[in-house]
Amino acid sequence: MSDVAAFPAKPVLPILAPVTAALAPYAEPLTRIATGLLLVPHGAQKLFGLFGGYGLEATGQFFAAKLGLPPAFATIAGLIEFGGGLLLAAGLATRAVAALVVGMMAVAVLQVHLANGFFWTNGGFEYPLLWGILALSFVVRGGGKYSLDRLIGREI
Repeated sequence: MSDVAAFPAKPVLPILAPVTAALAPYAEPLTRIATGLLLVPHGAQKLFGLFGGYGLEATGQFFAAKLGLPPAFATIAGLIEFGGGLLLAAGLATRAVAALVVGMMAVAVLQVHLANGFFWTNGGFEYPLLWGILALSFVVRGGGKYSLDRLIGREI
């Protein structure tokens, strides 16, 4: 038995222990669902021009002119964010979808945001790095107990 298991941390406010114990099983699915659903509007901007986005053609032109990326990357990014976000939220093909998000965010960090420094408020890499780390956690752990992957008994 590890030292951590032998000597669990004592809560600062013991009165909250029953609440945290009851809610603990839902922390990971909440994070997965929020991560997926918060990606969806970004994809909708690229693919459909919703939420102040420019749509696929204009986003593709921006990717080519300003980022030096092929215009097709706008479609790929939009599909990963929109469709992948929905799949991640549902916990379906979780590991595969999360791996695509990690890859996309690695490109975003290295190709687009790294030169702007750390802080997102200056166009830096903070925000895409966070998305990538969140997605990486689901590559490693999968969809979890409350996922469609678990319900169907298969993981991709």
